[in-house]
Amino acid sequence: MSTKIATVFGRINPKNLFKKSPRDEEPSVENGTVLPTEGKENKKKKERKRFHYKRMNRSLGGDIAFFLFLFIASLFFAFPMVFAVSNSLKKMNELFLFPPTLIVREPTLKNYADLFNIMANSLVPMSKYIFNTIFITFFGTLFRVLSASMCAYPLSKRNFRGRNFIFALSTYALMFTPTAATVSNYIIMANLGWIDTFWSILIPALGSAFSLYLIKGFIDGFPDSVLEAARIDGAGEFKIFWSILMPSIKPGWLTLIVFSVQEFWNTGSTIYIYKEELKTLSYALSQVAAAGIARQGVSMAISIVMMIVPVIVFVISQSNILETMATSGMKD
Repeated sequence: MSTKIATVFGRINPKNLFKKSPRDEEPSVENGTVLPTEGKENKKKKERKRFHYKRMNRSLGGDIAFFLFLFIASLFFAFPMVFAVSNSLKKMNELFLFPPTLIVREPTLKNYADLFNIMANSLVPMSKYIFNTIFITFFGTLFRVLSASMCAYPLSKRNFRGRNFIFALSTYALMFTPTAATVSNYIIMANLGWIDTFWSILIPALGSAFSLYLIKGFIDGFPDSVLEAARIDGAGEFKIFWSILMPSIKPGWLTLIVFSVQEFWNTGSTIYIYKEELKTLSYALSQVAAAGIARQGVSMAISIVMMIVPVIVFVISQSNILETMATSGMKD
């Protein structure tokens, strides 16, 4: 008997004799809310775990490695632009050195001066080429943004028969390249009398399948409850579209503007325009660069000149996109 009693008492820890059970413990009060002791302990464990993850995610070594990776990637993508700028400032004998160098030994603006001298002696004034390019870029981008937004709104937020079929049909158009429809498009333009007019470039901009797909993706993420609240307040569809929807999807149409400006600004020779006075700056500069190796430096200067406007539009749009995304967050 004494052996059994000793065995039983040997298994008992004296510290546990006066320990309260979870049922006997008093609940804790935090922020006016009564929490059970077990819940409080679980909360502390979660906080310690979250703090541990936070310390791991914000480690100095990880931040340094991440920024080094971004720095190397940025150098990789910026190298072609820097190399083009460098070559546009080199003299002829320095352009053909091997191995090529990135640093310019004797910088000069002669290539840019030669470019403007060549364009000044052309049959059509350079100002005419610039006007045509700006006209096509501005109105082509405007038509594309408006048509894509106005078509994407009912396809996304209105229920009608055939909606999914129309969107699927427009999406399937992405599988075909513009070259595949060259003959049919030319026949249509000729029958409409739009050969040697800007309409042959601007009107096709209204039917961009990629633009419709891009804008519809942004409109799909807009809460339907906001539109219903506007209708209850008496707002019409036109006011909802211009005053509520368009400002809210600003990152979407700014992104489309960047793509459209790049496309129309670089529009060169087309099969619809034959008159020299209607052609664009890209076409005129490509004719200058086609002279061959004798104008290698001028060709690099042409690349920089054609790059200026799209880069400026991208920088301005990028800052506005980030600002809009930071200030226009909405919850359904």
